[in-house]
Amino acid sequence: MASPRPDPTRYTYVYHPSREHKERWQKKAAKAHTSLSKFIIGTVDSVIDENEEFKPRREMVREMEVLKAEIKALRDDLRQKSIVLERYEGELKKFRAQDFIGAEYAGVRRYNKEIVELLKSRGQVDSYRMLEALGIDPRESDLVKAVSHQLEELEAYGMVEATAKGWRWIS
Repeated sequence: MASPRPDPTRYTYVYHPSREHKERWQKKAAKAHTSLSKFIIGTVDSVIDENEEFKPRREMVREMEVLKAEIKALRDDLRQKSIVLERYEGELKKFRAQDFIGAEYAGVRRYNKEIVELLKSRGQVDSYRMLEALGIDPRESDLVKAVSHQLEELEAYGMVEATAKGWRWIS
């Protein structure tokens, strides 16, 4: 019985960039216990099946350039908005601290809820960690002064006490 003859219309020729390249593919095929032809078909088919919308490299490069430009624009926009947000948050902190900065203030003062919640949740917090948790730069003397005044008043009400390790919630 004669073996069937291969159909020449089904051939595709691959010209490798070097002999080493072809040998590398042959080694991979041998490791997979298959012929080079079946290895190439299986590998290419898996890539095509994985990405049904196969696009030429040029098109993908163009898309990537557009996406990179869009990412850059979004990052720049985010950076600008972050700067504005930081400024607004700083202004808000100063506004809320106004009641505790001036000694001449008379009336009802609203305490910073974050200070009370911080002390309640941690039990005891040193001044540096408190400023850090509140997002206050220690160089912002007015805000540091406002936090100190609030802690002193909370201490006068018997809700917190100053210890060697910081402020402790007692109420």
